[in-house]
Amino acid sequence: MSGKSVLSPAAEDFALKRPGGAEVSRPVPARTWTLGSTLLKVLALALFAFLLFGPLANLVLWSVAERWYAPFKLPVTYGLRYWEVVFRPTGDAMSSLATSVAIACLTVVVALAVSVPAGYALARLRLPWRTGLMILFLLPQAFPSVAIYINVARVFYGLGLTGTIPGVVLVHAAHGLVYSVWIAAAAFAAVDKDLELAARNIGASPLRTFFTITLPLAAPGIMASAIFVFLESLDEFTGTFFVGVPQVTTLPLLLYNASMGGNYQIASITALILLVPSVLFMIVIERFLKADVLSKVGQ
Repeated sequence: MSGKSVLSPAAEDFALKRPGGAEVSRPVPARTWTLGSTLLKVLALALFAFLLFGPLANLVLWSVAERWYAPFKLPVTYGLRYWEVVFRPTGDAMSSLATSVAIACLTVVVALAVSVPAGYALARLRLPWRTGLMILFLLPQAFPSVAIYINVARVFYGLGLTGTIPGVVLVHAAHGLVYSVWIAAAAFAAVDKDLELAARNIGASPLRTFFTITLPLAAPGIMASAIFVFLESLDEFTGTFFVGVPQVTTLPLLLYNASMGGNYQIASITALILLVPSVLFMIVIERFLKADVLSKVGQ
């Protein structure tokens, strides 16, 4: 055979000559790797969008499906009849929504009444066993919630709190303290101590310094913790199921009853109603929780 190259002209552009005359391919250009990386990112983004919006699209379809049965892949009949049923003034959905909002608001009040002084003490005072106290507020998340709520229901039954709104509020507040105390402590820790010291130097009392300097500056973080507690209470199911049923009915319980009864239209509409405040409040939280506050969480 002759020593001439058998590579095509295009391939010759990517070939090198070794000292012995053998031909080797050049490294793949960086542009090829960039294209592959971009394609991988697009596929990952598409998969994420499918996982995120796929269930949401299914909820929307079920909320407007008046007739949907096998073997049809899409609803046979569309309409808003079930929306009318949900928003009927005499329906269970509106009363359950009102109960859920009332419980969530009361839960925020109880949680802030504990988390604001606790967060300030954890951020400003030299407390013994401070780390242990911080971990103590995480304990409700360390055990299976069902086991905890079963025992709480037994205790509350003896106290006459089962089937009552105060009992449900206490359960929700205990769960919400996990977020509110840690975020409140981070919010107070992010306040510049020099500002408090300056206020004290010009004659302000500790109480006045707290209400005029510290608390207003920590207010965005405290507001964010209040929103977290509100959303947790609004979506809480397990604690309400064990402590509040059957006298107290919230939207998550209505969703559960509708889905267990095969009424997927009502369940889907209820889920969408619960989704709206969650999305809106998370947008608000993004504005309130600044980087300096987030950096102090857990410290």
